[in-house]
Amino acid sequence: MIAPPRAQAGPAEGDTCDDGAADVAGWSAAGQRRDRVMSAWRRSRAPIAVFAFVVVGVIIIVLIAPAAKSNTYLDPAGTDVTGTKALADILGERSFLVTSVYSPADALAAIGTPPQGAQPAATLVITRPDLLTRAQRRQLGRADADLFLVEPGAVSLAALAPAVTVADTNASFATPVDPHCDLAGARLAGSADAGEITYHRPRYATGCYPVDGNPSVVRYVTAGRTITVVGSGLPLSNGFLAVGGNAALALNLLNARHAIVWLTPEPVVAKPPPPASASKQHEPSLYPRTARLVVLQVFVAIALAALWRVRRFGPLISERLPVIVRASETVEGHARLYQSRRARDRAAKALRDDMLGRMEPALGLVSGAPADAVADGLASRSHRSRQDILAIVYGPAPATDADLVRLAADLDELEREVRSQ
Repeated sequence: MIAPPRAQAGPAEGDTCDDGAADVAGWSAAGQRRDRVMSAWRRSRAPIAVFAFVVVGVIIIVLIAPAAKSNTYLDPAGTDVTGTKALADILGERSFLVTSVYSPADALAAIGTPPQGAQPAATLVITRPDLLTRAQRRQLGRADADLFLVEPGAVSLAALAPAVTVADTNASFATPVDPHCDLAGARLAGSADAGEITYHRPRYATGCYPVDGNPSVVRYVTAGRTITVVGSGLPLSNGFLAVGGNAALALNLLNARHAIVWLTPEPVVAKPPPPASASKQHEPSLYPRTARLVVLQVFVAIALAALWRVRRFGPLISERLPVIVRASETVEGHARLYQSRRARDRAAKALRDDMLGRMEPALGLVSGAPADAVADGLASRSHRSRQDILAIVYGPAPATDADLVRLAADLDELEREVRSQ
């Protein structure tokens, strides 16, 4: 006989309890993980905020900092009003080889070294030579090429054309001036926009386009090289090239050599010097504005970090002590603190305030009663005089520890006398 199959037993009560305990344990572990995450976030949110502030500040400084500007004035590649793209194209159409460079090293490399005793093969045009350093000007002054200097100042002339000096740095601006000289190229060009800077020239040099008796264009020959000094770059620029005789003057002054090396210095060293009449030379700043802003941002971050870590004195919080501390130990601890800090004034005030807090209700006075009323009430119940009581209760702070002990004894004695009445 085949026995019937046994019914499948249901879950036991013990199994149910185990599953519930496992769920509780899982919830507890998840809560602990969440507490740890929140605790880590509370500890780290302040430094994260300071770091984010620094990062955002640096980004803002970089965005608002002015970008370094290139010198585009009289640049052969410039198509704006002050560029010389038009003049470069005209020279190229007339079979001149115009090489545009932006550093003295590239200019010297483009010029090369002609054979010994040969005439210079190129004309070196230097616009705003005052942007160059003293060493660069000395190096270019020894180049084997004719020099064509545009708007040179006193420091540039001393290195590149020492025979010429500055007469006036603001003689005229964009004013047509007649040549009044024997230079063929100037006489053929006629009136031109020259005369911004005028110069003193030696007797053997030719001076053209005078303003107030001083020429703004000077040309002379020395050591086989032709030196041309032009006091205004307007006749060469795109905006003024087609005005009057500007184009003819520029072409006639630059037609001596087939190769023209055009140097447009980058303003990476210093600003142009002030006028020659200025009594004080202002040196360029050694620290750019961006560096100052970054340093300021770092100091702000340090201050924020200090505020984050500084000790904060908030309101006192009453808590139940984990152990029972005797009142005598608490009083003794406060006394040691007062003694270590030499806070005799605070200790005396605490003694006097405690005595008054006990005596004012006994005298029928309200808390914080005037000193005269308190003194009269205490004097009426004590053998001490009113002046002695005022000195004891409202007198100055003790000067020494012995005076503080004497004050405590006087207060106790006064309170005993009043209570005994």
